[in-house]
Amino acid sequence: MKKKSLSAKKVILNSFNFKEILKDKKIFKIYKDFEKNLESLNYTNKIAVSISGGPDSMALSFLVSCYKSAKNNVIQPLFYLVDHGLRKNSAKEAIHVKKELKLKKINLKILKWKGKKPHSNLQSKARQSRYALLFSECKKYKIKSILTAHHQDDLYETFFSRLLRGSGTEGLSSFIEIEKQFVFNAYTITVARPLLNISKEDLIYIAKKVFNFYVIDPSNDMEQFQRVRLRKIIFNLKNQGLDFNKLKLTINNLAFTNKAIAEITEKNISENVTLINKKYILNKKFFSYPEEVIFRSVSIILKKLNNKYYPPRGRKLHYLVKQLIRKDQFKGTLGGAIIEKIHNSVIVSKE
Repeated sequence: MKKKSLSAKKVILNSFNFKEILKDKKIFKIYKDFEKNLESLNYTNKIAVSISGGPDSMALSFLVSCYKSAKNNVIQPLFYLVDHGLRKNSAKEAIHVKKELKLKKINLKILKWKGKKPHSNLQSKARQSRYALLFSECKKYKIKSILTAHHQDDLYETFFSRLLRGSGTEGLSSFIEIEKQFVFNAYTITVARPLLNISKEDLIYIAKKVFNFYVIDPSNDMEQFQRVRLRKIIFNLKNQGLDFNKLKLTINNLAFTNKAIAEITEKNISENVTLINKKYILNKKFFSYPEEVIFRSVSIILKKLNNKYYPPRGRKLHYLVKQLIRKDQFKGTLGGAIIEKIHNSVIVSKE
């Protein structure tokens, strides 16, 4: 683990002196943006906060603690760090982060990703395991919301990543939503991103000023990861005049379109799907909608059937939908489900 070397004199506080720190005009402005975002969310008083040790999440821990103090403990944040065990010193890094937060009276719980680690699609599977561990804690302690430190730069990186994958309006715009619901083992959890309109540069500023510490992830410089290559491309585009305000406007417009499609999808499911003996029956009218609506409708049904928060991969799902539209009879499996079409009806059941 590398510790950020700073020329400024390090000041260790046993607890946050909020009034002193918020005298910094820049930090105060960032805090007010965060406060506004947090208060727009639908949350209960008990909240999980996802910490990595990077500057983004260290800043988030400070902002959450500020809010808790300013609002007389209206929230009860529980801080979690997932040690994926993918780097040699990851356990030591996690302990170091815990100690740094402890100096500020923040109690951090470390969760470990145990078992054999995958050799392919590592970042995606690590993300899924991280959420599974966090969701499990939330269900155990009846926590309904998780705050993550995703920020404005993540929004643009995700947009370009999904653009390269050929994503539709849902994939291109869904990340702009500050909060999104997931179902984990029949337990509904809201994942919220209250830093989504705050830049990484501003979050680094807070981490330096408040903690004089954060973990530097070496994978941020490894070009075998697409997000690292995209980050460099975005940096070059910015230098060449890319207007990020206009890009954000484009993403917002896509989000409006996506919302309209989502409402039609909900209508399709409510009117044309029947649940009988844990089997979903799709009638003929289900397939009278545009293909994008059918695609989303089937995706939602497959997630509900197996209580999963990620749908099957898009290409396989698109292939399935095309078969269901074109053929009078079809039987296949996908996402832990058996899908069988007999003339005008489709039955979706657990595999």
